[in-house]
Amino acid sequence: MSDYLPPLTALRAFDAAARHMSFSKAAEELHVTPAALSFQIKSLEEHLGRPLFRRLNRAVELTEAGRALAPGAAEGFATLQAAWRAVRRQEDDTSLTVTAGPALTAKWLAPRLYEFARAHPEIDLKFSATLRNMDLERDDVDVAIRFGNSADDRLYSVPVRKEWLTPVMTPELAEQFTTPASLEGAPLIHDDSISFLTPPCDWPAWFRAVGMDFTPTHGAHFSNADHAIDAAVAGVGVALGRRAMILKDLTEGRLVAPFKVALETQGRFRFLCLPGAEKKPQIAAFRDWFLTEIEKTAHISDEFKIIPIEEVSRP
Repeated sequence: MSDYLPPLTALRAFDAAARHMSFSKAAEELHVTPAALSFQIKSLEEHLGRPLFRRLNRAVELTEAGRALAPGAAEGFATLQAAWRAVRRQEDDTSLTVTAGPALTAKWLAPRLYEFARAHPEIDLKFSATLRNMDLERDDVDVAIRFGNSADDRLYSVPVRKEWLTPVMTPELAEQFTTPASLEGAPLIHDDSISFLTPPCDWPAWFRAVGMDFTPTHGAHFSNADHAIDAAVAGVGVALGRRAMILKDLTEGRLVAPFKVALETQGRFRFLCLPGAEKKPQIAAFRDWFLTEIEKTAHISDEFKIIPIEEVSRP
């Protein structure tokens, strides 16, 4: 049996059929007739010298040889597709795909994107609001904005200011809860999206920052930061809101931050792209805009006494 690879068209037909476990669905994906796809797979089997599928009445299943070949074929075509996308992206200086978390997208990016689009009409901007770990070499994404404690040394990374948290509520609730001590009786909202931070940045930590030893045992918990802030805007309770998530609601009066004590986290947002990609004009333009927009509201931090989380962390 020859070690030379068979035609890629035959391998591609096999890969599609193995993924769908259906010749007709594979033919539909590849825009060929079922007969043409079957011919390609038969030619592959002849090249190999053994069958890759068992043809049943209304289905197919992989033989032992087919099961051995399928993972490598899938990985090979995925690698080719990633390489092809990478080459095309190198030549493209007009489109930009950015991924950011849903909360940051909703509360910070989306309200500001009009300004970027107006300043750069030549850039076709696409957004993917997800927290899924992205592979910037394989996925069709140019820039990732992520929040956390640490950076990935394999990427070009620009850290921005550390995030801080402070209690926020509607003006109506602020009339009822006028001191930190009064929050012991308030309906507290918990943002579980930052529970991964170390040291923990939660209500007990904030209470320690104002000299109180209080651990809430009740309150609504939200897995998304924007949902927690939306609940506060709706008057559900008092949220411990992150700076980036509360700026718009604070400046427009839907929320107030009456206590002016903020807890600084170890986490921060980072602008990430592949090394060298930061030189591409559309990526450089978005990075510069992103950093400039953050600095526009940096003065708001001056209104608060900001206490680093390390100062109130339990041993």
